Amino acid sequence: MRAYDEFVADVFDVVPPQLLLLLLIVVTMLTAVLWYTYPAWIPRRFPRFRLPKLRWRFRRRKRTKREKTPVVVVPPSTPAVVAAAVADPGLADRLAAEGRYAEAIRQRLRDTVTDLTRAGVVAPQPGWTAAELSAVAAANQPPLGPALDGATDLFSQVWYGRRQAGADQDARMRRLTAQVRDALS
Repeated sequence: MRAYDEFVADVFDVVPPQLLLLLLIVVTMLTAVLWYTYPAWIPRRFPRFRLPKLRWRFRRRKRTKREKTPVVVVPPSTPAVVAAAVADPGLADRLAAEGRYAEAIRQRLRDTVTDLTRAGVVAPQPGWTAAELSAVAAANQPPLGPALDGATDLFSQVWYGRRQAGADQDARMRRLTAQVRDALS
C-alpha cells in the first residue's frame, strides 16, 4: 500500500490533480466514442473482429397469416343484429373454440361497438376507451347502460388488468353483448 501511495504522490508532484482529472475524462470520452463506433473507424483493409450471431437463441416463431375479414358497408337503416351477422358471424366463436378467450372477449366487444355505431347510438372518436364509449352509449340509450358497463368492465379486467380469461368470462361476455343487441332491436 505504501508503494502505491508513493507512486500517486510522485505523479501529483509532476502533474497537477486538476489536469490529471481532465486527462482521465478526455481519455474516457474518447474510449466511449471509439467503443460506440467500433466497426466504422477500422479501415476495410484490416480484419474486423465481429461476434458470431447467436441464431439458436433468438428464434422467432413463424407468423401465420390471418384471414382478412371482408369489409361490408351496411346502410344505417339495417338493424344492428343483421349488420353484425353480415360482417363476420363467428370470429369471436372461432377464437373461443381455439381457447383464445381473451381475444374472443375483445372481438365480442368490437362487434358490439360496431352494432352500436351502425344503429346510430354512438359515433366513436379515435382514442376513445371502452368505458368512454359505454358512457356515451348509455347516455344516448339508458337501457344499454348496465349490459355495456358489465361488458367494458370485463374487457378491462382481462386486457388491462391482465386477468386470466376462461370459458366462464367468455360466456359472461356473450350474455352481456346479447343483452346489448336485444336492447338495440
